Amino acid sequence: MLRLYSASRRFGLLKCAKLRRAYSAVADAGVEPVRGMDLGVAHSKLLLRSVAAVRNSAELQTLGVADGETRKMNMCQAINDALRLTLTTDDTAVVFGEDVAFGGVFRCSVGLADEFGGERVFNTPLTEQGIAGFGIGMAAMGHTSIAEIQFADYIFPAFDQLVNEAAKFRYRSGNEFNAGGLTVRTPSAAVGHGGHYHSQSPEAFFAHVPGLKVVVPRSAIQAKGLLMSAIRDPNPTIVFEPKILYRSAVEQVPVDDYMLPLSQAEILKPGADVTVVGYGSQIYVLENAIQMIERDMPGVSCELIDLRTIMPYDAETVAQSVNKTGRMVIAHEAPRIQGFASELAAEIQERCFLRLESPIERICGLSLPHPLVFERFYMPCAVRVYEAIKRSLNY
Repeated sequence: MLRLYSASRRFGLLKCAKLRRAYSAVADAGVEPVRGMDLGVAHSKLLLRSVAAVRNSAELQTLGVADGETRKMNMCQAINDALRLTLTTDDTAVVFGEDVAFGGVFRCSVGLADEFGGERVFNTPLTEQGIAGFGIGMAAMGHTSIAEIQFADYIFPAFDQLVNEAAKFRYRSGNEFNAGGLTVRTPSAAVGHGGHYHSQSPEAFFAHVPGLKVVVPRSAIQAKGLLMSAIRDPNPTIVFEPKILYRSAVEQVPVDDYMLPLSQAEILKPGADVTVVGYGSQIYVLENAIQMIERDMPGVSCELIDLRTIMPYDAETVAQSVNKTGRMVIAHEAPRIQGFASELAAEIQERCFLRLESPIERICGLSLPHPLVFERFYMPCAVRVYEAIKRSLNY
């Protein structure tokens, strides 16, 4: 079987070599937008890699942590730091999930069981429904309940508990009881080789549910601050952590306790001609697309916005930007049909209809199961976003 696979793969590569085309299936053959540009998070200018960059961050200055001690951390370590701070400062906090006691499959909880004991950091059986139900019960009894679902692809057995119990507990009891102390962390999105059971982005399923908050961080500093806010927010919150960023997004992270605001988008780059919106790991794809557009279309400037929270999301910041630019491009990895981009596009169309200069562009994953060998064709890459921005500008 392995030999057959290898032979078919070699045959496929030969066919691809013979049928080589331009940079995408709908490419303008006269344009090669990448042209040797360094792409991806490793080369991003958005990450605060130096102490000076942290000192100059207006948001961190506002929070009072910009001038404090920092430590070089990747996103996984920043999440671990947030969990450690929570367990240190909140005696009611517990952390649990599949394999969490030894650190979890991605090592985000490594060392916590040794430091805080097996009664506060512990493994659960392999039952996502049980993890969510247990977490709701702990939260309802007054605990700060931090659950890990090992992969977002496996959150669906917990869907009933999260949607029909956690989200509605306060409402149906007339605020006599609530599950606001529940936070669910889960690794999500593509990683390059995960296939259809380890690559999904199911955030839109939960963004449809009143009573839940949904957060997607883009970096180490963001992950720590947003997770601290999610844990302390009086509503059940799901944090989808783009797992491809666990080791690749490295910053100088403030060691102090800080909380980044939920439901507040961040303008990462100001611009005048088109608003480009995303969240999570897609932010770096958008950054690269903007760099190529501004290089190839002198005088054009793009505004880049990270939503950070997609339920409830910051429509006002996006609307103000689109009223200024007259154009919007939004991208996410999840499938296009019924994806979160559809909700945002509809909301902005209602708010900004008379100011729009072109149709809103949605650049998303394809509406099919997340493929393995064809992932590069599935993903909303920088080139696809580049094409969308160009279409919007030339409309």
